[in-house]
Amino acid sequence: MAAKSVIVTRPAREAAQWAHEFRAAGLDAEVLPLIVIEPAVDAEPLRAAWRRLPDYAALMFVSAAAVEHFFLHSDKGQRAVGPRFWATGPGTARALLRAGVPADAIDAPPSDAVRFDSEALWERVRGQVAEGVRVLIVRGGDAAGHPRGRDWLASEIDAAQGLRETVVAYRRLPPTLDDKARALALDGAAGRAIWLFSSSEAIANLRHAMPGTDWHAASALTTHARIGEAARAAGFGSVRVCTPLREALVASIESFT
Repeated sequence: MAAKSVIVTRPAREAAQWAHEFRAAGLDAEVLPLIVIEPAVDAEPLRAAWRRLPDYAALMFVSAAAVEHFFLHSDKGQRAVGPRFWATGPGTARALLRAGVPADAIDAPPSDAVRFDSEALWERVRGQVAEGVRVLIVRGGDAAGHPRGRDWLASEIDAAQGLRETVVAYRRLPPTLDDKARALALDGAAGRAIWLFSSSEAIANLRHAMPGTDWHAASALTTHARIGEAARAAGFGSVRVCTPLREALVASIESFT
């Protein structure tokens, strides 16, 4: 039996890239971004962070979007040298490389890690943090520009007596679904396509955009156990967890019938 179509829910640019890779692997992939990326409300904190770059022992980036929006505000000709650059996964690490960060300045979970998250990153970098060590966390924010996301790693830095700061590089907004997007969502709700979620926020945005929808016939492939829990809590009838690497994702998608 042929694999079902997969609905890729990442922000638009990342979703398009993932869908392209799935199609190249012979899968039918549709794009339905459930998180909209917009610039930060106030860019001055980002410019200030660049001016203070030598003050930081490390910069932690929560996503490729954090990298891209942070580097938009560097002074012309300024090079990202001095601190360590922390990435939670391979996509963020690749974004740092594209931005010109030397590979030997990047710390990230190994490419064959079973998961890519703050916990896996902390296992690699915890030895860099001690009393007075300054770390900047570059992350996304809500519509008003307030920091949004997990604070687990920030708490670990605090416990190690490091000095951490946070800067919002971009905003994460819910989508507005047109008729085509709603029809695709209903296909997914009926189990005619497989949902691919790499964020619990995407699941929450989907539920908000499609109130009253019954998800018990829907199948979801998620890239982290926490996201899988969110999908089950939302009522998805079949939920699997898979590492966010292309080969593993393709195999998992093909295994759904």
